[in-house]
Amino acid sequence: MPSHDARIIRGAAIPTAVAGVVALAISTVVVGSKGLIGALVATLLVMAFFSFGQLALDRLTRNNPQMMMAAGLLVYTTQILLVAIVLAIFKNTTLFDTKVFGFTLLGCALIWTAGQVRGALKAKTFYVQTNSEDRAADRTSHPERQQ
Repeated sequence: MPSHDARIIRGAAIPTAVAGVVALAISTVVVGSKGLIGALVATLLVMAFFSFGQLALDRLTRNNPQMMMAAGLLVYTTQILLVAIVLAIFKNTTLFDTKVFGFTLLGCALIWTAGQVRGALKAKTFYVQTNSEDRAADRTSHPERQQ
């Protein structure tokens, strides 16, 4: 994984983990142990789904960067569908407080997305070749132009 992708994941995971810890503390105080479990499951779910999504996006676009937008939409849609399936499965559970789970899931997903956008905007991804790279590419593609 390129270092800029690792920075993007870290830039999203750290604020999400901090928000998850805050949600754990608040939900434990307000709801009790069922709130603690709900917030913990939601935080881990968001961090797992969204980090695996970033890794999948990196894998899908490694050899074909032109597919970035299509792959990004596919990965994000898949993430949201998986989260919806998990919500449907745990809809009537008594294992944890579902309201705490839902609010923590929503908050962590929004914070992850904001952190990912911030990390992507701050990443210095070069998309222009320097002069030396231009000359090397020109020599390999046009040998008759060599001097």
